[in-house]
Amino acid sequence: MKMIKPVVNISKIMDSHDVYVCGLNGVIYNGQSFLPEAIEALIRLRKNGKQVVLLSNTAMRLTELIEKMYAAGVSPRLFNNIITMGEVLHSQLQAGSQRYAALGQVYYNLGDGDTAVFEGLNYQNTENASRADFLYIGSAPSHIAEDYMDILSHSASLNIPMLCIGNDTSAFVNGEIGSASASIAEQYAILGGRILTLGKPDKQIVAYAIESYKNTPSDRILLIGDSVSTDIKGANNAGISSMLISKGIHVNYLGEGYIPDVTKTRELSTSTGAAPDYVISNLRW
Repeated sequence: MKMIKPVVNISKIMDSHDVYVCGLNGVIYNGQSFLPEAIEALIRLRKNGKQVVLLSNTAMRLTELIEKMYAAGVSPRLFNNIITMGEVLHSQLQAGSQRYAALGQVYYNLGDGDTAVFEGLNYQNTENASRADFLYIGSAPSHIAEDYMDILSHSASLNIPMLCIGNDTSAFVNGEIGSASASIAEQYAILGGRILTLGKPDKQIVAYAIESYKNTPSDRILLIGDSVSTDIKGANNAGISSMLISKGIHVNYLGEGYIPDVTKTRELSTSTGAAPDYVISNLRW
Protein backbone atom coordinates (compact mmCIF):
# COMPACT_ATOMS: atom_id res chain seq x y z
CA MET A 1 0.00 0.00 0.00
CA LYS A 2 1.36 3.41 -0.98
CA MET A 3 1.78 6.14 1.60
CA ILE A 4 -1.33 8.33 1.71
CA LYS A 5 -0.53 11.93 2.62
CA PRO A 6 -3.13 14.16 4.33
CA VAL A 7 -3.44 17.64 2.82
CA VAL A 8 -5.25 20.64 4.29
CA ASN A 9 -4.78 23.05 1.36
CA ILE A 10 -4.00 22.13 -2.23
CA SER A 11 -1.62 25.10 -2.40
CA LYS A 12 0.77 23.07 -0.24
CA ILE A 13 1.36 20.56 -3.04
CA MET A 14 0.78 22.87 -6.02
CA ASP A 15 4.39 22.73 -7.18
CA SER A 16 4.33 18.92 -7.31
CA HIS A 17 1.95 18.79 -10.29
CA ASP A 18 1.38 20.55 -13.59
CA VAL A 19 -1.98 19.12 -14.70
CA TYR A 20 -5.04 18.85 -12.45
CA VAL A 21 -7.93 16.63 -13.57
CA CYS A 22 -10.94 17.14 -11.31
CA GLY A 23 -14.33 15.53 -11.03
CA LEU A 24 -17.63 17.39 -10.87
CA ASN A 25 -19.97 16.01 -8.21
CA GLY A 26 -18.43 15.94 -4.76
CA VAL A 27 -15.46 18.01 -5.88
CA ILE A 28 -16.66 21.35 -7.26
CA TYR A 29 -20.44 20.73 -7.35
CA ASN A 30 -22.77 19.37 -4.67
CA GLY A 31 -25.74 18.47 -6.84
CA GLN A 32 -27.34 21.88 -6.32
CA SER A 33 -24.62 24.47 -6.63
CA PHE A 34 -20.95 24.98 -7.37
CA LEU A 35 -18.69 25.16 -4.33
CA PRO A 36 -17.07 28.62 -4.06
CA GLU A 37 -14.02 27.38 -2.13
CA ALA A 38 -13.30 24.69 -4.73
CA ILE A 39 -13.79 27.07 -7.66
CA GLU A 40 -11.44 29.57 -6.02
CA ALA A 41 -8.81 26.83 -5.66
CA LEU A 42 -9.02 26.07 -9.38
CA ILE A 43 -8.78 29.77 -10.25
CA ARG A 44 -5.62 30.02 -8.14
CA LEU A 45 -4.15 26.96 -9.86
CA ARG A 46 -4.77 28.51 -13.29
CA LYS A 47 -3.22 31.80 -12.17
CA ASN A 48 -0.14 29.82 -11.19
CA GLY A 49 0.17 28.38 -14.67
CA LYS A 50 -1.43 25.01 -14.01
CA GLN A 51 -3.60 23.12 -16.52
CA VAL A 52 -7.08 22.21 -15.25
CA VAL A 53 -9.29 19.57 -16.88
CA LEU A 54 -12.84 18.72 -15.82
CA LEU A 55 -13.61 15.01 -16.22
CA SER A 56 -17.04 13.87 -15.11
CA ASN A 57 -19.09 10.68 -15.29
CA THR A 58 -22.22 12.83 -15.63
CA ALA A 59 -24.69 12.09 -18.42
CA MET A 60 -25.02 15.82 -19.10
CA ARG A 61 -23.96 17.09 -22.50
CA LEU A 62 -21.49 19.97 -22.60
CA THR A 63 -24.16 22.53 -23.46
CA GLU A 64 -26.20 21.74 -20.36
CA LEU A 65 -23.20 21.76 -18.05
CA ILE A 66 -21.85 25.02 -19.46
CA GLU A 67 -25.29 26.62 -19.04
CA LYS A 68 -25.23 25.59 -15.38
CA MET A 69 -21.79 27.13 -15.02
CA TYR A 70 -22.79 30.45 -16.55
CA ALA A 71 -25.95 30.55 -14.41
CA ALA A 72 -23.79 30.11 -11.31
CA GLY A 73 -21.25 32.72 -12.40
CA VAL A 74 -18.56 30.12 -13.12
CA SER A 75 -16.70 30.62 -16.39
CA PRO A 76 -16.10 27.48 -18.47
CA ARG A 77 -12.81 29.12 -19.47
CA LEU A 78 -11.57 28.14 -16.04
CA PHE A 79 -10.93 24.73 -17.59
CA ASN A 80 -8.49 23.87 -20.36
CA ASN A 81 -10.90 21.10 -21.33
CA ILE A 82 -14.29 19.81 -20.16
CA ILE A 83 -15.21 16.17 -20.71
CA THR A 84 -18.52 14.58 -19.75
CA MET A 85 -19.57 11.00 -20.40
CA GLY A 86 -22.81 12.30 -21.91
CA GLU A 87 -20.83 14.15 -24.57
CA VAL A 88 -18.45 11.23 -25.10
CA LEU A 89 -21.34 8.80 -25.58
CA HIS A 90 -23.11 11.13 -27.99
CA SER A 91 -19.95 11.45 -30.07
CA GLN A 92 -19.38 7.70 -30.10
CA LEU A 93 -22.98 6.97 -31.11
CA GLN A 94 -22.82 9.62 -33.81
CA ALA A 95 -19.61 8.10 -35.15
CA GLY A 96 -21.23 4.66 -35.30
CA SER A 97 -18.87 3.08 -32.76
CA GLN A 98 -18.90 -0.71 -33.04
CA ARG A 99 -19.04 -0.86 -29.25
CA TYR A 100 -22.74 0.00 -29.39
CA ALA A 101 -23.65 -1.56 -32.74
CA ALA A 102 -25.44 -4.53 -31.20
CA LEU A 103 -27.65 -2.46 -28.90
CA GLY A 104 -30.30 -1.58 -31.47
CA GLN A 105 -32.19 1.69 -31.88
CA VAL A 106 -35.10 1.64 -29.41
CA TYR A 107 -34.37 2.38 -25.75
CA TYR A 108 -36.30 2.47 -22.49
CA ASN A 109 -35.11 5.22 -20.14
CA LEU A 110 -34.77 4.21 -16.48
CA GLY A 111 -33.45 7.58 -15.32
CA ASP A 112 -34.88 11.06 -14.95
CA GLY A 113 -34.25 12.89 -18.21
CA ASP A 114 -30.68 13.03 -19.49
CA THR A 115 -31.63 11.64 -22.91
CA ALA A 116 -29.81 14.47 -24.72
CA VAL A 117 -27.17 11.89 -25.64
CA PHE A 118 -29.58 10.63 -28.30
CA GLU A 119 -30.54 14.05 -29.73
CA GLY A 120 -30.13 14.27 -33.49
CA LEU A 121 -29.43 10.54 -33.75
CA ASN A 122 -31.49 7.65 -35.04
CA TYR A 123 -32.70 6.40 -31.66
CA GLN A 124 -36.27 6.16 -30.41
CA ASN A 125 -37.63 6.12 -26.87
CA THR A 126 -40.33 3.66 -25.84
CA GLU A 127 -42.54 3.68 -22.75
CA ASN A 128 -42.76 -0.13 -22.82
CA ALA A 129 -39.58 -1.81 -21.62
CA SER A 130 -40.58 -5.10 -23.25
CA ARG A 131 -40.42 -3.42 -26.66
CA ALA A 132 -37.00 -1.87 -26.09
CA ASP A 133 -33.81 -3.02 -27.77
CA PHE A 134 -31.91 -1.83 -24.71
CA LEU A 135 -32.40 -0.17 -21.34
CA TYR A 136 -30.70 3.16 -20.73
CA ILE A 137 -29.80 4.95 -17.52
CA GLY A 138 -27.81 8.15 -17.39
CA SER A 139 -29.02 10.31 -14.52
CA ALA A 140 -29.21 9.50 -10.84
CA PRO A 141 -32.39 7.46 -10.31
CA SER A 142 -35.22 8.96 -8.30
CA HIS A 143 -35.87 5.59 -6.66
CA ILE A 144 -33.76 2.81 -5.20
CA ALA A 145 -32.93 -0.27 -7.25
CA GLU A 146 -35.68 -2.32 -5.56
CA ASP A 147 -38.31 -0.03 -7.10
CA TYR A 148 -37.17 -1.11 -10.57
CA MET A 149 -37.13 -4.84 -9.82
CA ASP A 150 -40.14 -5.80 -11.97
CA ILE A 151 -38.73 -4.05 -15.04
CA LEU A 152 -35.20 -5.26 -14.39
CA SER A 153 -36.21 -8.88 -13.81
CA HIS A 154 -38.44 -9.01 -16.87
CA SER A 155 -35.87 -7.30 -19.09
CA ALA A 156 -33.10 -9.62 -17.90
CA SER A 157 -35.28 -12.62 -18.75
CA LEU A 158 -35.67 -11.21 -22.27
CA ASN A 159 -31.89 -10.73 -22.52
CA ILE A 160 -32.27 -6.98 -23.11
CA PRO A 161 -28.90 -5.23 -22.57
CA MET A 162 -28.46 -2.09 -20.47
CA LEU A 163 -26.43 0.98 -21.39
CA CYS A 164 -25.29 2.89 -18.30
CA ILE A 165 -23.41 6.20 -18.20
CA GLY A 166 -21.02 6.29 -15.28
CA ASN A 167 -19.83 3.60 -12.90
CA ASP A 168 -20.84 5.43 -9.73
CA THR A 169 -23.22 3.65 -7.36
CA SER A 170 -23.50 6.76 -5.16
CA ALA A 171 -23.37 10.49 -5.88
CA PHE A 172 -24.39 13.86 -4.49
CA VAL A 173 -28.04 14.40 -5.33
CA ASN A 174 -29.54 17.70 -4.15
CA GLY A 175 -26.73 18.14 -1.66
CA GLU A 176 -27.09 14.67 -0.13
CA ILE A 177 -25.61 11.27 -0.86
CA GLY A 178 -28.01 9.28 -3.01
CA SER A 179 -28.09 6.45 -5.50
CA ALA A 180 -26.37 6.87 -8.84
CA SER A 181 -26.88 5.17 -12.18
CA ALA A 182 -24.51 2.25 -11.56
CA SER A 183 -26.57 1.13 -8.55
CA ILE A 184 -29.25 0.10 -11.04
CA ALA A 185 -26.73 -1.45 -13.41
CA GLU A 186 -25.19 -3.37 -10.52
CA GLN A 187 -28.58 -4.84 -9.61
CA TYR A 188 -29.22 -5.71 -13.24
CA ALA A 189 -25.95 -7.60 -13.44
CA ILE A 190 -26.90 -9.57 -10.30
CA LEU A 191 -30.11 -10.57 -12.08
CA GLY A 192 -28.04 -11.84 -15.00
CA GLY A 193 -28.54 -8.83 -17.24
CA ARG A 194 -25.83 -7.71 -19.64
CA ILE A 195 -24.57 -4.19 -18.98
CA LEU A 196 -22.42 -1.80 -20.96
CA THR A 197 -20.96 1.13 -19.03
CA LEU A 198 -19.00 4.24 -19.92
CA GLY A 199 -16.86 6.31 -17.56
CA LYS A 200 -14.20 6.28 -14.90
CA PRO A 201 -12.44 4.07 -13.76
CA ASP A 202 -11.86 3.03 -17.39
CA LYS A 203 -8.24 3.98 -18.03
CA GLN A 204 -9.07 4.80 -21.65
CA ILE A 205 -11.40 7.56 -20.43
CA VAL A 206 -8.69 9.01 -18.20
CA ALA A 207 -6.16 8.67 -21.04
CA TYR A 208 -8.56 10.59 -23.31
CA ALA A 209 -8.78 13.40 -20.74
CA ILE A 210 -5.01 13.81 -20.55
CA GLU A 211 -4.27 13.13 -24.22
CA SER A 212 -3.01 16.68 -24.71
CA TYR A 213 -0.42 16.16 -21.99
CA LYS A 214 1.44 13.14 -23.36
CA ASN A 215 4.77 14.83 -22.73
CA THR A 216 3.93 15.47 -19.08
CA PRO A 217 5.36 12.87 -16.65
CA SER A 218 2.56 10.78 -15.15
CA ASP A 219 3.46 11.76 -11.59
CA ARG A 220 3.00 15.43 -12.56
CA ILE A 221 -0.68 14.80 -13.36
CA LEU A 222 -3.11 14.74 -10.43
CA LEU A 223 -6.70 13.46 -10.58
CA ILE A 224 -9.02 14.79 -7.86
CA GLY A 225 -12.25 12.96 -7.03
CA ASP A 226 -14.52 11.86 -4.20
CA SER A 227 -14.93 8.20 -5.17
CA VAL A 228 -12.28 5.56 -4.50
CA SER A 229 -13.93 3.04 -6.85
CA THR A 230 -14.18 5.36 -9.86
CA ASP A 231 -11.90 8.42 -9.50
CA ILE A 232 -9.02 6.93 -7.55
CA LYS A 233 -9.14 3.56 -9.28
CA GLY A 234 -9.28 5.38 -12.62
CA ALA A 235 -6.14 7.32 -11.74
CA ASN A 236 -4.43 4.14 -10.53
CA ASN A 237 -5.38 2.36 -13.77
CA ALA A 238 -3.96 5.23 -15.82
CA GLY A 239 -0.76 5.42 -13.79
CA ILE A 240 -1.22 9.02 -12.61
CA SER A 241 -1.34 10.60 -9.14
CA SER A 242 -4.62 11.09 -7.29
CA MET A 243 -6.26 12.94 -4.45
CA LEU A 244 -9.41 11.82 -2.61
CA ILE A 245 -12.00 14.29 -1.28
CA SER A 246 -12.94 12.75 2.07
CA LYS A 247 -16.13 14.79 2.56
CA GLY A 248 -17.65 13.42 -0.64
CA ILE A 249 -19.60 10.19 -1.04
CA HIS A 250 -17.40 8.51 1.59
CA VAL A 251 -18.08 11.14 4.26
CA ASN A 252 -20.17 8.79 6.43
CA TYR A 253 -17.14 6.52 6.74
CA LEU A 254 -14.27 8.99 6.60
CA GLY A 255 -15.95 11.63 8.75
CA GLU A 256 -16.35 15.40 8.49
CA GLY A 257 -13.07 16.44 10.06
CA TYR A 258 -11.12 19.38 8.64
CA ILE A 259 -8.02 17.20 8.72
CA PRO A 260 -8.67 13.91 6.84
CA ASP A 261 -8.51 10.58 8.65
CA VAL A 262 -5.61 8.76 6.98
CA THR A 263 -6.18 5.49 8.86
CA LYS A 264 -9.76 5.19 7.65
CA THR A 265 -8.71 6.28 4.16
CA ARG A 266 -6.17 3.46 4.12
CA GLU A 267 -8.82 0.98 5.29
CA LEU A 268 -11.19 2.15 2.55
CA SER A 269 -8.42 1.88 -0.02
CA THR A 270 -7.59 -1.67 1.08
CA SER A 271 -11.22 -2.77 0.77
CA THR A 272 -11.63 -1.27 -2.71
CA GLY A 273 -8.20 -2.08 -4.10
CA ALA A 274 -7.37 1.51 -5.04
CA ALA A 275 -5.34 4.06 -3.08
CA PRO A 276 -4.90 7.83 -3.48
CA ASP A 277 -1.61 9.63 -3.06
CA TYR A 278 -3.31 12.36 -1.05
CA VAL A 279 -6.53 12.87 0.91
CA ILE A 280 -8.12 16.28 1.56
CA SER A 281 -11.44 17.03 3.26
CA ASN A 282 -12.56 19.58 0.65
CA LEU A 283 -10.88 21.12 -2.36
CA ARG A 284 -9.57 24.45 -1.08
CA TRP A 285 -6.63 26.72 -1.75
